[in-house]
Amino acid sequence: MNKKRLSEMLYSDVFLPEETLAIRAQARAFADRVLQPIAHEVNTTVEDPKNFRRDIVNALAEAGLYQVSFSKDVGGRGLNYPMLATLTVMEELGYYTPGIASALFDGQAILCGQTLDKAQDEIRSRWLPKLIRGEIVCCFATSEPEASTDLSVSAMATMAIRDGDGYRVTGKKRWITNSVAGDIMLTLVRTGDNLTMLLIDMHSEGVTVGAPDKKMGNHAQMTADVTLNDVWVPRSHVIGSVGGGLRAALAALTMGRAGIAALGVGMAQRAFDHSVEYISGRHCFGQPIAGFQHWQFKYADRATAIENARNLYIKAALNADKKCSPQPLMAMAKIVGSEVAVDMSRDAIQACGGYGFVRRLEGAGQDWPLESIYRDAKIGEIYEGANEVQRWAIAREIFGRDITG
Repeated sequence: MNKKRLSEMLYSDVFLPEETLAIRAQARAFADRVLQPIAHEVNTTVEDPKNFRRDIVNALAEAGLYQVSFSKDVGGRGLNYPMLATLTVMEELGYYTPGIASALFDGQAILCGQTLDKAQDEIRSRWLPKLIRGEIVCCFATSEPEASTDLSVSAMATMAIRDGDGYRVTGKKRWITNSVAGDIMLTLVRTGDNLTMLLIDMHSEGVTVGAPDKKMGNHAQMTADVTLNDVWVPRSHVIGSVGGGLRAALAALTMGRAGIAALGVGMAQRAFDHSVEYISGRHCFGQPIAGFQHWQFKYADRATAIENARNLYIKAALNADKKCSPQPLMAMAKIVGSEVAVDMSRDAIQACGGYGFVRRLEGAGQDWPLESIYRDAKIGEIYEGANEVQRWAIAREIFGRDITG
């Protein structure tokens, strides 16, 4: 039996459309049924290609959760507020398995899905329905050994040289999520003096995927280097236009940042719920730990922070759905959502003491979740645009580019 989440008492969905409420209920039921039983395993198992959860890709597709982001003509649900629904799903999946949510939903539905959705019809109509049905695993490749936050032409080393009716691509991409099981890779490359996004078949000759990186956390989000050695890519696989790659990449990453915000809210909420239950029942010096005013005030502040972070990602998503400029709100949401996950999980571990720090208590045969939440939360402040860069983006809106650069 799943215990009632404290968000149901502290947070109100009163402003959300009925379609979003239905999506939240569906995503939560999926998470409770499919993800909760495997959460500890996937959150604590070291990266290995054999551990890639293709079964979860299939389950997400079968549950129709990949459909929520897209229009009916490609097999989506045709929602009025697709981005709002997408981020709501991210929060619910991230409550139990941040790595799964980041790799198999953010990576698929947001970074790759949004890019394919804005591609020309030949690419959009061929590949996006396959993604929605769970038939392909898609990778989003912008970062390189010497280029990650800085995606300028001068920083990009992966080159695409025109060869007849296509390109020969050579270079190395780094931190590529899902590459160990990828079918296609949306790849930012240098084409002369500009950047272009290409769809590369991962099964092509010249594509080599390295061993997955061994990371501090987010083990279920497997990343690995992808080496491209004279890989042939047809001209028809240019996404958008030649020279329009940076615009396509940044558009997807902007939406992805709100996804990271929603993911952070999910992690923070689970750390909050788990630790509240523990410190309400654990006694110290003759009273529950929650009886100490220090923790009462601390948790009141964290409840407020989670509420603020949730509302901010919702507002950012609504702005995107209503075709308003979401950039400042997306950056704000990413900062607040990722940082509340780190702050809440750290405080939860401190409140629970050794029971927060332990992964598995062997003497009692019990698994404990807080240490993995803490490890998984940290990457949110780094990937899809470090929080320092997000603050710079907000500052540019305040002071203008003439001052901030």
